[in-house]
Amino acid sequence: MKTFIQFLYFLLVGVAVMLPATMQSQDILGGQVRGNVQIDAQTYEPNDQIGITQEDINGEKVGMNAFGNFIYTNRNFTAGFRFESYLKPLVGFDREYEGLGIPYRFASYQKDRFEITVGNFYDQFGNGLIFRAYEEWTLGYDNSVDGIRVKFNPFAGVTLKGIYGVQRYYWEKYSESNRGIVRGVDAEISLNEMVGSWAEGKTKVIIGGAMVSKYQKDDPFFTYKLPENVSAFSGRFNISNGRVNFLGEYAYKINDPSEINNNIFKEGQALFLSASYSQKGFGVTLGTKWIDNMSFKSDRTITGNSLDLSFLPPLTKVHSYSLEAMYPYATQPNGEMALNGQIVYTLPKKSKLGGKYGTTLELNYTRINSIEKKPVDANTEISQAGTLGYESAFFKFGDELFFEDINIELTKKISQKWKIILAYTHLIYNFDVIEEGIETGDGHKFYTHVGVADITHKFNNKHALKLELQYLQTKQDSGNWVAGLLEYTIAPNWFFSVRDEYNFNNPETSNTYHYYSAAMGYTNGPNRIQFSYGLQREGILCVGGVCRRVPAASGFTIAIFSSF
Repeated sequence: MKTFIQFLYFLLVGVAVMLPATMQSQDILGGQVRGNVQIDAQTYEPNDQIGITQEDINGEKVGMNAFGNFIYTNRNFTAGFRFESYLKPLVGFDREYEGLGIPYRFASYQKDRFEITVGNFYDQFGNGLIFRAYEEWTLGYDNSVDGIRVKFNPFAGVTLKGIYGVQRYYWEKYSESNRGIVRGVDAEISLNEMVGSWAEGKTKVIIGGAMVSKYQKDDPFFTYKLPENVSAFSGRFNISNGRVNFLGEYAYKINDPSEINNNIFKEGQALFLSASYSQKGFGVTLGTKWIDNMSFKSDRTITGNSLDLSFLPPLTKVHSYSLEAMYPYATQPNGEMALNGQIVYTLPKKSKLGGKYGTTLELNYTRINSIEKKPVDANTEISQAGTLGYESAFFKFGDELFFEDINIELTKKISQKWKIILAYTHLIYNFDVIEEGIETGDGHKFYTHVGVADITHKFNNKHALKLELQYLQTKQDSGNWVAGLLEYTIAPNWFFSVRDEYNFNNPETSNTYHYYSAAMGYTNGPNRIQFSYGLQREGILCVGGVCRRVPAASGFTIAIFSSF
Protein backbone atom coordinates (compact mmCIF):
# COMPACT_ATOMS: atom_id res chain seq x y z
CA MET A 1 0.00 0.00 0.00
CA LYS A 2 2.84 2.37 0.86
CA THR A 3 4.45 1.74 -2.53
CA PHE A 4 1.20 2.53 -4.30
CA ILE A 5 0.87 5.81 -2.36
CA GLN A 6 4.42 6.74 -3.42
CA PHE A 7 3.49 6.01 -7.02
CA LEU A 8 0.40 8.26 -6.79
CA TYR A 9 2.62 11.00 -5.38
CA PHE A 10 4.90 10.88 -8.45
CA LEU A 11 1.86 10.84 -10.71
CA LEU A 12 0.53 14.04 -9.13
CA VAL A 13 3.96 15.65 -9.36
CA GLY A 14 4.06 14.76 -13.05
CA VAL A 15 0.68 16.32 -13.72
CA ALA A 16 1.83 19.45 -11.91
CA VAL A 17 4.94 19.58 -14.09
CA MET A 18 3.00 19.13 -17.33
CA LEU A 19 0.33 21.74 -16.73
CA PRO A 20 2.54 24.85 -16.94
CA ALA A 21 4.52 23.30 -19.78
CA THR A 22 1.46 23.30 -22.02
CA MET A 23 2.18 26.96 -22.62
CA GLN A 24 4.30 27.93 -25.60
CA SER A 25 7.73 29.50 -25.19
CA GLN A 26 7.38 32.89 -23.55
CA ASP A 27 8.68 36.35 -24.46
CA ILE A 28 10.77 37.80 -21.60
CA LEU A 29 12.82 41.03 -21.78
CA GLY A 30 12.60 41.03 -25.57
CA GLY A 31 13.80 37.43 -25.84
CA GLN A 32 12.29 33.98 -25.73
CA VAL A 33 12.45 31.19 -23.13
CA ARG A 34 12.14 27.54 -24.08
CA GLY A 35 13.07 24.24 -22.54
CA ASN A 36 11.99 20.78 -21.47
CA VAL A 37 11.45 18.75 -18.32
CA GLN A 38 11.73 15.01 -17.72
CA ILE A 39 11.09 12.83 -14.66
CA ASP A 40 11.81 9.09 -14.46
CA ALA A 41 10.80 7.46 -11.17
CA GLN A 42 10.60 3.88 -9.98
CA THR A 43 9.48 2.14 -6.81
CA TYR A 44 11.25 -0.99 -5.58
CA GLU A 45 9.85 -4.02 -3.83
CA PRO A 46 11.12 -7.53 -3.05
CA ASN A 47 10.04 -10.35 -5.34
CA ASP A 48 10.73 -13.98 -4.50
CA GLN A 49 9.95 -15.15 -8.03
CA ILE A 50 12.94 -13.39 -9.61
CA GLY A 51 15.11 -13.44 -6.48
CA ILE A 52 14.92 -9.80 -5.35
CA THR A 53 15.36 -9.69 -1.56
CA GLN A 54 15.23 -6.88 1.00
CA GLU A 55 19.04 -6.90 0.98
CA ASP A 56 19.07 -6.38 -2.80
CA ILE A 57 17.03 -3.18 -2.61
CA ASN A 58 19.08 -2.14 0.43
CA GLY A 59 16.21 -0.22 2.00
CA GLU A 60 15.69 1.90 -1.12
CA LYS A 61 11.97 2.22 -1.80
CA VAL A 62 12.07 4.86 -4.55
CA GLY A 63 14.54 6.09 -7.16
CA MET A 64 14.17 9.20 -9.31
CA ASN A 65 16.13 10.85 -12.10
CA ALA A 66 14.88 14.27 -13.22
CA PHE A 67 16.08 17.26 -15.20
CA GLY A 68 14.85 20.60 -16.46
CA ASN A 69 16.45 22.53 -19.34
CA PHE A 70 15.82 26.28 -19.59
CA ILE A 71 17.19 28.30 -22.52
CA TYR A 72 16.88 32.05 -23.10
CA THR A 73 17.46 33.53 -26.57
CA ASN A 74 17.59 37.22 -27.46
CA ARG A 75 18.79 38.01 -30.98
CA ASN A 76 22.47 36.98 -31.07
CA PHE A 77 22.64 35.99 -27.41
CA THR A 78 21.70 32.60 -25.94
CA ALA A 79 22.07 31.40 -22.35
CA GLY A 80 20.72 28.47 -20.40
CA PHE A 81 21.10 25.95 -17.63
CA ARG A 82 20.00 22.43 -16.71
CA PHE A 83 18.86 21.44 -13.24
CA GLU A 84 19.29 17.76 -12.38
CA SER A 85 18.10 15.66 -9.46
CA TYR A 86 19.03 12.06 -8.64
CA LEU A 87 17.31 11.28 -5.33
CA LYS A 88 18.21 8.52 -5.33
CA PRO A 89 19.48 7.49 -8.76
CA LEU A 90 17.47 4.76 -10.46
CA VAL A 91 18.87 1.31 -9.87
CA GLY A 92 21.47 0.62 -12.54
CA PHE A 93 22.75 4.21 -12.68
CA ASP A 94 26.08 5.10 -11.09
CA ARG A 95 25.71 5.99 -7.41
CA GLU A 96 28.09 8.92 -8.01
CA TYR A 97 25.14 10.79 -9.54
CA GLU A 98 23.30 10.98 -6.21
CA GLY A 99 22.47 14.61 -5.42
CA LEU A 100 20.98 17.62 -7.11
CA GLY A 101 22.19 20.87 -8.60
CA ILE A 102 23.04 22.68 -11.82
CA PRO A 103 25.87 20.83 -13.58
CA TYR A 104 25.24 22.47 -16.96
CA ARG A 105 25.10 26.22 -17.69
CA PHE A 106 26.29 28.28 -20.62
CA ALA A 107 26.17 31.59 -22.45
CA SER A 108 26.74 32.00 -26.17
CA TYR A 109 27.06 34.98 -28.51
CA GLN A 110 26.97 34.83 -32.30
CA LYS A 111 27.76 37.68 -34.68
CA ASP A 112 28.28 37.41 -38.44
CA ARG A 113 30.87 34.62 -38.92
CA PHE A 114 31.91 34.37 -35.28
CA GLU A 115 30.43 32.47 -32.30
CA ILE A 116 31.74 32.07 -28.76
CA THR A 117 30.36 29.90 -25.96
CA VAL A 118 31.44 29.93 -22.33
CA GLY A 119 30.38 27.34 -19.80
CA ASN A 120 29.24 23.83 -20.71
CA PHE A 121 28.85 22.65 -24.28
CA TYR A 122 28.48 19.54 -26.43
CA ASP A 123 30.26 19.11 -29.75
CA GLN A 124 31.90 16.61 -32.06
CA PHE A 125 34.85 16.63 -34.45
CA GLY A 126 34.07 14.54 -37.54
CA ASN A 127 32.75 11.10 -36.62
CA GLY A 128 34.00 11.54 -33.06
CA LEU A 129 37.06 9.28 -33.24
CA ILE A 130 39.13 11.73 -31.17
CA PHE A 131 36.45 14.01 -29.70
CA ARG A 132 32.77 13.82 -28.97
CA ALA A 133 31.04 15.50 -26.04
CA TYR A 134 27.43 14.37 -25.71
CA GLU A 135 24.69 13.34 -23.29
CA GLU A 136 22.63 10.14 -23.26
CA TRP A 137 19.96 10.32 -20.56
CA THR A 138 18.93 6.65 -20.72
CA LEU A 139 22.50 5.54 -19.95
CA GLY A 140 23.26 8.17 -17.32
CA TYR A 141 26.09 9.40 -19.54
CA ASP A 142 27.23 13.02 -19.76
CA ASN A 143 30.74 14.13 -20.72
CA SER A 144 30.01 17.80 -21.50
CA VAL A 145 33.00 20.13 -21.56
CA ASP A 146 33.06 23.08 -19.15
CA GLY A 147 35.18 25.85 -20.61
CA ILE A 148 35.18 27.87 -23.82
CA ARG A 149 34.38 27.09 -27.44
CA VAL A 150 34.96 29.35 -30.44
CA LYS A 151 33.57 28.87 -33.96
CA PHE A 152 34.71 30.95 -36.93
CA ASN A 153 33.76 30.92 -40.61
CA PRO A 154 36.47 33.06 -42.27
CA PHE A 155 35.34 32.18 -45.81
CA ALA A 156 32.39 30.51 -47.47
CA GLY A 157 32.66 26.75 -46.97
CA VAL A 158 35.28 26.93 -44.19
CA THR A 159 34.44 26.21 -40.53
CA LEU A 160 37.00 26.44 -37.75
CA LYS A 161 36.50 25.40 -34.11
CA GLY A 162 38.55 25.66 -30.96
CA ILE A 163 37.77 24.20 -27.52
CA TYR A 164 39.38 24.44 -24.08
CA GLY A 165 38.06 23.10 -20.80
CA VAL A 166 37.42 20.08 -18.57
CA GLN A 167 34.84 17.32 -18.83
CA ARG A 168 31.98 16.76 -16.43
CA TYR A 169 32.65 14.06 -13.84
CA TYR A 170 29.39 13.54 -11.96
CA TRP A 171 29.28 16.34 -9.33
CA GLU A 172 33.03 16.68 -8.70
CA LYS A 173 34.63 20.08 -9.15
CA TYR A 174 37.79 20.11 -11.24
CA SER A 175 41.18 19.62 -9.65
CA GLU A 176 44.42 18.62 -11.32
CA SER A 177 44.27 15.28 -9.50
CA ASN A 178 40.85 14.10 -10.71
CA ARG A 179 40.96 14.72 -14.48
CA GLY A 180 42.85 16.41 -17.27
CA ILE A 181 42.43 19.59 -19.28
CA VAL A 182 41.06 19.20 -22.81
CA ARG A 183 42.22 21.34 -25.74
CA GLY A 184 41.33 20.93 -29.39
CA VAL A 185 40.95 22.48 -32.84
CA ASP A 186 38.94 21.35 -35.85
CA ALA A 187 38.72 22.52 -39.47
CA GLU A 188 36.18 21.54 -42.11
CA ILE A 189 36.12 22.64 -45.74
CA SER A 190 33.30 22.27 -48.26
CA LEU A 191 35.12 22.42 -51.58
CA ASN A 192 31.90 23.06 -53.49
CA GLU A 193 31.27 26.23 -51.50
CA MET A 194 34.90 27.32 -51.51
CA VAL A 195 35.72 26.71 -55.19
CA GLY A 196 33.38 28.70 -57.42
CA SER A 197 33.66 26.37 -60.42
CA TRP A 198 32.51 23.45 -58.24
CA ALA A 199 29.38 25.15 -56.92
CA GLU A 200 27.00 23.55 -59.42
CA GLY A 201 28.83 20.23 -59.63
CA LYS A 202 27.00 17.01 -58.87
CA THR A 203 29.90 15.67 -56.83
CA LYS A 204 30.04 17.18 -53.34
CA VAL A 205 33.34 17.00 -51.43
CA ILE A 206 33.92 17.86 -47.78
CA ILE A 207 37.29 17.37 -46.08
CA GLY A 208 38.35 18.03 -42.52
CA GLY A 209 40.94 17.50 -39.83
CA ALA A 210 41.25 17.83 -36.07
CA MET A 211 43.69 17.76 -33.17
CA VAL A 212 42.82 17.13 -29.53
CA SER A 213 45.19 17.20 -26.59
CA LYS A 214 44.70 16.38 -22.93
CA TYR A 215 46.96 17.50 -20.11
CA GLN A 216 47.01 15.44 -16.92
CA LYS A 217 49.73 15.79 -14.34
CA ASP A 218 51.97 12.76 -13.88
CA ASP A 219 51.53 10.74 -10.68
CA PRO A 220 54.96 10.80 -8.98
CA PHE A 221 54.12 7.67 -7.00
CA PHE A 222 53.16 5.61 -10.07
CA THR A 223 55.45 2.80 -11.23
CA TYR A 224 56.09 4.33 -14.66
CA LYS A 225 56.84 7.81 -15.95
CA LEU A 226 53.59 8.85 -17.63
CA PRO A 227 53.19 11.35 -20.50
CA GLU A 228 51.43 14.49 -19.24
CA ASN A 229 50.42 15.75 -22.69
CA VAL A 230 48.69 13.24 -24.95
CA SER A 231 47.62 14.34 -28.43
CA ALA A 232 45.41 12.74 -31.05
CA PHE A 233 44.98 13.70 -34.72
CA SER A 234 42.39 12.84 -37.35
CA GLY A 235 41.60 13.46 -41.01
CA ARG A 236 38.29 12.84 -42.77
CA PHE A 237 36.39 13.13 -46.05
CA ASN A 238 32.81 12.88 -47.30
CA ILE A 239 32.17 12.50 -51.04
CA SER A 240 28.67 12.24 -52.49
CA ASN A 241 27.29 12.15 -55.99
CA GLY A 242 23.56 11.74 -56.30
CA ARG A 243 22.69 8.31 -55.00
CA VAL A 244 26.24 7.42 -53.93
CA ASN A 245 27.95 8.51 -50.70
CA PHE A 246 31.40 7.61 -49.41
CA LEU A 247 32.94 8.81 -46.16
CA GLY A 248 35.91 7.93 -44.02
CA GLU A 249 38.06 9.05 -41.12
CA TYR A 250 41.47 8.03 -39.81
CA ALA A 251 42.73 8.86 -36.31
CA TYR A 252 46.10 8.53 -34.61
CA LYS A 253 46.87 8.92 -30.90
CA ILE A 254 50.32 9.00 -29.32
CA ASN A 255 51.16 6.65 -26.46
CA ASP A 256 48.60 6.95 -23.69
CA PRO A 257 49.10 4.47 -20.80
CA SER A 258 45.88 3.96 -18.86
CA GLU A 259 43.92 1.50 -16.77
CA ILE A 260 41.96 0.53 -19.87
CA ASN A 261 45.02 -0.70 -21.84
CA ASN A 262 46.96 -2.00 -18.79
CA ASN A 263 49.36 0.98 -18.94
CA ILE A 264 51.12 0.12 -22.18
CA PHE A 265 53.04 2.75 -24.16
CA LYS A 266 51.72 1.86 -27.61
CA GLU A 267 50.24 4.43 -30.00
CA GLY A 268 46.55 4.16 -30.95
CA GLN A 269 44.92 4.12 -34.38
CA ALA A 270 41.40 3.98 -35.79
CA LEU A 271 39.94 3.81 -39.29
CA PHE A 272 36.25 4.17 -40.14
CA LEU A 273 34.87 3.79 -43.69
CA SER A 274 31.30 3.76 -44.98
CA ALA A 275 29.78 3.61 -48.47
CA SER A 276 26.11 3.71 -49.47
CA TYR A 277 23.92 3.63 -52.56
CA SER A 278 20.20 4.30 -52.68
CA GLN A 279 17.41 4.63 -55.19
CA LYS A 280 13.67 4.19 -55.05
CA GLY A 281 12.95 0.78 -53.57
CA PHE A 282 16.59 -0.21 -53.06
CA GLY A 283 19.44 0.77 -50.76
CA VAL A 284 22.75 -0.77 -49.74
CA THR A 285 25.22 0.31 -47.05
CA LEU A 286 28.68 -1.11 -46.38
CA GLY A 287 30.85 -0.15 -43.44
CA THR A 288 34.09 -1.19 -41.80
CA LYS A 289 35.95 -0.14 -38.67
CA TRP A 290 39.41 -0.95 -37.34
CA ILE A 291 40.27 0.05 -33.77
CA ASP A 292 43.67 -0.40 -32.15
CA ASN A 293 44.32 0.82 -28.57
CA MET A 294 42.02 3.82 -29.04
CA SER A 295 40.56 4.47 -25.58
CA PHE A 296 40.99 8.22 -25.02
CA LYS A 297 39.88 9.62 -21.66
CA SER A 298 40.74 12.81 -19.84
CA ASP A 299 41.64 10.69 -16.77
CA ARG A 300 43.93 7.73 -17.34
CA THR A 301 42.73 5.94 -14.18
CA ILE A 302 39.03 5.69 -15.13
CA THR A 303 37.66 2.41 -16.50
CA GLY A 304 33.89 3.07 -16.47
CA ASN A 305 31.55 5.03 -18.74
CA SER A 306 32.82 8.52 -17.96
CA LEU A 307 35.37 11.09 -19.16
CA ASP A 308 35.57 9.66 -22.69
CA LEU A 309 37.07 12.00 -25.26
CA SER A 310 36.75 9.56 -28.15
CA PHE A 311 33.59 8.03 -29.55
CA LEU A 312 34.09 4.81 -31.49
CA PRO A 313 31.00 4.46 -33.71
CA PRO A 314 29.31 1.06 -33.54
CA LEU A 315 28.54 -0.81 -36.75
CA THR A 316 25.99 -3.20 -35.25
CA LYS A 317 22.28 -3.12 -36.07
CA VAL A 318 20.13 -1.44 -33.43
CA HIS A 319 17.44 -4.04 -32.71
CA SER A 320 14.01 -2.76 -31.71
CA TYR A 321 12.63 -6.03 -30.30
CA SER A 322 13.54 -6.97 -26.72
CA LEU A 323 14.80 -10.53 -27.26
CA GLU A 324 16.81 -9.53 -30.35
CA ALA A 325 18.41 -6.83 -28.20
CA MET A 326 19.14 -9.12 -25.24
CA TYR A 327 22.80 -9.47 -26.25
CA PRO A 328 23.97 -6.04 -27.46
CA TYR A 329 27.54 -5.32 -28.46
CA ALA A 330 29.82 -2.93 -26.58
CA THR A 331 32.69 -1.36 -28.58
CA GLN A 332 36.11 -2.75 -27.59
CA PRO A 333 38.58 0.18 -27.56
CA ASN A 334 41.65 -2.06 -27.06
CA GLY A 335 41.15 -3.58 -30.49
CA GLU A 336 38.46 -4.73 -32.89
CA MET A 337 37.91 -5.17 -36.63
CA ALA A 338 34.31 -4.86 -37.80
CA LEU A 339 32.40 -5.31 -41.05
CA ASN A 340 28.75 -4.47 -41.65
CA GLY A 341 26.48 -4.68 -44.65
CA GLN A 342 22.82 -3.81 -45.05
CA ILE A 343 20.49 -4.24 -48.02
CA VAL A 344 16.94 -2.89 -48.13
CA TYR A 345 14.78 -3.86 -51.10
CA THR A 346 11.11 -3.14 -51.69
CA LEU A 347 9.31 -5.51 -54.02
CA PRO A 348 7.18 -3.33 -56.31
CA LYS A 349 3.49 -2.84 -55.65
CA LYS A 350 1.11 -5.06 -57.64
CA SER A 351 3.93 -7.47 -58.57
CA LYS A 352 3.55 -11.21 -57.92
CA LEU A 353 5.76 -11.14 -54.83
CA GLY A 354 5.12 -7.53 -53.81
CA GLY A 355 1.36 -7.83 -53.68
CA LYS A 356 -1.03 -4.90 -53.70
CA TYR A 357 0.99 -2.74 -51.31
CA GLY A 358 4.55 -3.92 -51.87
CA THR A 359 6.84 -5.88 -49.56
CA THR A 360 10.06 -4.65 -47.96
CA LEU A 361 12.98 -6.97 -47.23
CA GLU A 362 15.93 -5.94 -45.07
CA LEU A 363 19.08 -8.02 -44.67
CA ASN A 364 21.78 -7.02 -42.20
CA TYR A 365 25.10 -8.71 -41.42
CA THR A 366 27.74 -7.74 -38.85
CA ARG A 367 30.97 -9.47 -37.93
CA ILE A 368 33.44 -8.20 -35.32
CA ASN A 369 36.75 -9.89 -34.60
CA SER A 370 39.86 -9.22 -32.62
CA ILE A 371 42.80 -7.55 -34.33
CA GLU A 372 46.08 -9.32 -34.94
CA LYS A 373 48.47 -8.78 -32.01
CA LYS A 374 52.04 -10.07 -31.71
CA PRO A 375 54.61 -9.65 -28.88
CA VAL A 376 57.15 -6.87 -29.40
CA ASP A 377 59.93 -9.35 -28.53
CA ALA A 378 60.46 -12.82 -27.14
CA ASN A 379 60.68 -11.59 -23.52
CA THR A 380 57.50 -9.48 -23.49
CA GLU A 381 53.93 -10.64 -23.15
CA ILE A 382 51.17 -9.01 -25.18
CA SER A 383 49.85 -5.89 -23.39
CA GLN A 384 52.43 -6.24 -20.61
CA ALA A 385 52.33 -3.13 -18.41
CA GLY A 386 55.15 -0.63 -18.90
CA THR A 387 56.06 -1.91 -22.38
CA LEU A 388 55.15 -1.02 -25.94
CA GLY A 389 52.34 -3.54 -25.55
CA TYR A 390 52.34 -5.44 -28.84
CA GLU A 391 52.73 -5.13 -32.59
CA SER A 392 49.64 -5.08 -34.77
CA ALA A 393 49.02 -5.43 -38.49
CA PHE A 394 47.12 -2.45 -39.91
CA PHE A 395 43.52 -3.14 -40.93
CA LYS A 396 43.72 -6.89 -40.43
CA PHE A 397 41.36 -9.36 -38.76
CA GLY A 398 42.49 -11.33 -35.73
CA ASP A 399 41.44 -14.91 -35.03
CA GLU A 400 39.00 -14.44 -32.15
CA LEU A 401 35.34 -13.76 -32.97
CA PHE A 402 33.78 -11.12 -30.73
CA PHE A 403 30.32 -10.79 -32.23
CA GLU A 404 28.31 -11.88 -35.26
CA ASP A 405 24.75 -10.87 -36.18
CA ILE A 406 22.72 -12.09 -39.16
CA ASN A 407 19.28 -10.50 -39.38
CA ILE A 408 16.54 -10.65 -41.98
CA GLU A 409 13.29 -8.73 -41.69
CA LEU A 410 10.17 -8.71 -43.86
CA THR A 411 7.58 -5.94 -43.67
CA LYS A 412 4.31 -6.37 -45.54
CA LYS A 413 1.07 -4.44 -45.58
CA ILE A 414 -1.55 -7.06 -46.32
CA SER A 415 -4.53 -4.71 -46.54
CA GLN A 416 -5.68 -1.31 -45.35
CA LYS A 417 -6.25 -2.87 -41.93
CA TRP A 418 -3.47 -5.45 -41.55
CA LYS A 419 0.32 -5.12 -41.43
CA ILE A 420 2.86 -7.78 -40.51
CA ILE A 421 6.59 -7.79 -39.68
CA LEU A 422 8.52 -11.08 -39.57
CA ALA A 423 12.15 -11.20 -38.45
CA TYR A 424 14.86 -13.76 -37.77
CA THR A 425 18.19 -13.12 -36.05
CA HIS A 426 21.16 -15.42 -35.49
CA LEU A 427 23.64 -14.06 -32.99
CA ILE A 428 27.07 -15.16 -31.72
CA TYR A 429 28.06 -13.30 -28.55
CA ASN A 430 31.52 -13.61 -26.96
CA PHE A 431 30.72 -13.22 -23.26
CA ASP A 432 34.36 -13.16 -22.08
CA VAL A 433 35.24 -10.21 -24.33
CA ILE A 434 32.06 -8.14 -24.24
CA GLU A 435 31.18 -8.43 -20.55
CA GLU A 436 34.46 -9.43 -18.89
CA GLY A 437 36.90 -7.59 -21.16
CA ILE A 438 39.11 -10.67 -21.51
CA GLU A 439 40.51 -11.96 -24.80
CA THR A 440 41.20 -15.67 -24.35
CA GLY A 441 41.73 -16.59 -27.99
CA ASP A 442 38.50 -18.56 -28.00
CA GLY A 443 36.07 -17.13 -25.45
CA HIS A 444 32.86 -18.38 -23.91
CA LYS A 445 30.29 -17.75 -26.64
CA PHE A 446 26.50 -17.69 -26.67
CA TYR A 447 24.76 -18.89 -29.86
CA THR A 448 21.20 -17.61 -30.19
CA HIS A 449 18.32 -17.83 -32.65
CA VAL A 450 15.49 -15.29 -32.39
CA GLY A 451 12.21 -15.22 -34.27
CA VAL A 452 9.75 -12.30 -34.23
CA ALA A 453 6.19 -11.84 -35.49
CA ASP A 454 4.71 -8.34 -35.20
CA ILE A 455 1.08 -8.03 -36.36
CA THR A 456 -0.93 -4.79 -36.36
CA HIS A 457 -4.64 -4.42 -37.05
CA LYS A 458 -6.11 -0.95 -37.64
CA PHE A 459 -9.80 -0.74 -36.79
CA ASN A 460 -9.97 2.81 -38.15
CA ASN A 461 -7.78 5.93 -38.35
CA LYS A 462 -7.56 6.19 -34.56
CA HIS A 463 -7.79 2.70 -33.09
CA ALA A 464 -5.22 -0.07 -33.59
CA LEU A 465 -4.23 -3.32 -31.90
CA LYS A 466 -0.70 -4.74 -32.03
CA LEU A 467 0.38 -8.30 -31.21
CA GLU A 468 4.08 -9.01 -30.83
CA LEU A 469 5.45 -12.54 -30.36
CA GLN A 470 9.14 -13.41 -29.88
CA TYR A 471 11.11 -16.58 -29.27
CA LEU A 472 14.81 -16.90 -28.35
CA GLN A 473 16.63 -20.22 -28.29
CA THR A 474 20.10 -20.81 -26.89
CA LYS A 475 21.88 -23.68 -25.15
CA GLN A 476 24.12 -21.25 -23.27
CA ASP A 477 23.53 -18.53 -20.69
CA SER A 478 20.00 -18.48 -19.17
CA GLY A 479 18.31 -20.76 -21.70
CA ASN A 480 15.26 -20.06 -23.85
CA TRP A 481 12.82 -17.15 -23.76
CA VAL A 482 9.33 -16.42 -25.04
CA ALA A 483 7.96 -12.87 -25.08
CA GLY A 484 4.52 -11.54 -25.88
CA LEU A 485 3.14 -8.01 -26.13
CA LEU A 486 -0.40 -6.79 -26.70
CA GLU A 487 -0.74 -3.03 -27.27
CA TYR A 488 -3.86 -0.98 -27.98
CA THR A 489 -3.48 2.60 -29.24
CA ILE A 490 -5.96 5.43 -29.59
CA ALA A 491 -4.24 7.97 -31.83
CA PRO A 492 -2.88 10.46 -31.18
CA ASN A 493 -3.12 10.39 -27.38
CA TRP A 494 -3.40 7.02 -25.64
CA PHE A 495 -1.78 3.60 -25.52
CA PHE A 496 -2.31 0.57 -23.25
CA SER A 497 -0.15 -2.55 -23.19
CA VAL A 498 0.53 -5.81 -21.38
CA ARG A 499 3.61 -7.93 -21.88
CA ASP A 500 5.38 -10.98 -20.50
CA GLU A 501 8.85 -12.44 -20.97
CA TYR A 502 9.10 -16.08 -19.92
CA ASN A 503 12.43 -17.81 -19.24
CA PHE A 504 12.65 -21.62 -19.32
CA ASN A 505 15.19 -24.42 -19.92
CA ASN A 506 17.68 -22.45 -17.86
CA PRO A 507 20.75 -24.72 -17.38
CA GLU A 508 21.53 -23.09 -14.03
CA THR A 509 18.16 -23.65 -12.37
CA SER A 510 15.05 -25.80 -12.67
CA ASN A 511 12.85 -22.75 -12.01
CA THR A 512 11.01 -20.80 -14.69
CA TYR A 513 10.52 -17.05 -14.53
CA HIS A 514 7.85 -14.66 -15.76
CA TYR A 515 8.73 -10.97 -16.23
CA TYR A 516 5.30 -9.45 -16.69
CA SER A 517 4.27 -5.79 -16.89
CA ALA A 518 1.34 -3.55 -17.75
CA ALA A 519 1.71 0.00 -19.03
CA MET A 520 -0.29 2.95 -20.24
CA GLY A 521 0.64 6.35 -21.62
CA TYR A 522 -0.84 9.65 -22.68
CA THR A 523 0.61 12.11 -25.21
CA ASN A 524 -0.65 15.61 -25.89
CA GLY A 525 1.55 17.61 -28.24
CA PRO A 526 4.91 18.13 -26.51
CA ASN A 527 3.73 16.44 -23.31
CA ARG A 528 4.02 12.74 -22.55
CA ILE A 529 3.34 10.68 -19.44
CA GLN A 530 3.74 6.93 -19.12
CA PHE A 531 3.49 4.60 -16.16
CA SER A 532 3.71 0.86 -15.67
CA TYR A 533 3.85 -1.86 -13.08
CA GLY A 534 5.70 -5.14 -13.30
CA LEU A 535 9.03 -6.94 -13.33
CA GLN A 536 12.22 -5.95 -15.11
CA ARG A 537 14.76 -8.62 -16.03
CA GLU A 538 18.46 -8.16 -15.49
CA GLY A 539 20.39 -7.30 -18.63
CA ILE A 540 22.61 -4.88 -20.50
CA LEU A 541 21.36 -1.63 -22.05
CA CYS A 542 23.44 -0.20 -24.88
CA VAL A 543 23.15 3.02 -26.87
CA GLY A 544 25.72 3.80 -29.55
CA GLY A 545 28.14 1.11 -28.42
CA VAL A 546 28.17 2.41 -24.83
CA CYS A 547 26.51 0.10 -22.30
CA ARG A 548 25.40 -0.18 -18.68
CA ARG A 549 24.03 -3.11 -16.73
CA VAL A 550 20.37 -2.96 -15.71
CA PRO A 551 19.56 -5.03 -12.59
CA ALA A 552 16.36 -6.96 -12.02
CA ALA A 553 13.62 -4.82 -10.46
CA SER A 554 10.00 -4.98 -9.39
CA GLY A 555 7.56 -2.11 -8.85
CA PHE A 556 5.91 0.93 -10.40
CA THR A 557 7.64 3.18 -12.94
CA ILE A 558 6.60 6.57 -14.23
CA ALA A 559 8.15 8.64 -17.02
CA ILE A 560 7.12 12.22 -17.73
CA PHE A 561 8.38 14.50 -20.48
CA SER A 562 7.27 17.98 -21.44
CA SER A 563 8.74 20.72 -23.62
CA PHE A 564 7.81 24.36 -23.96
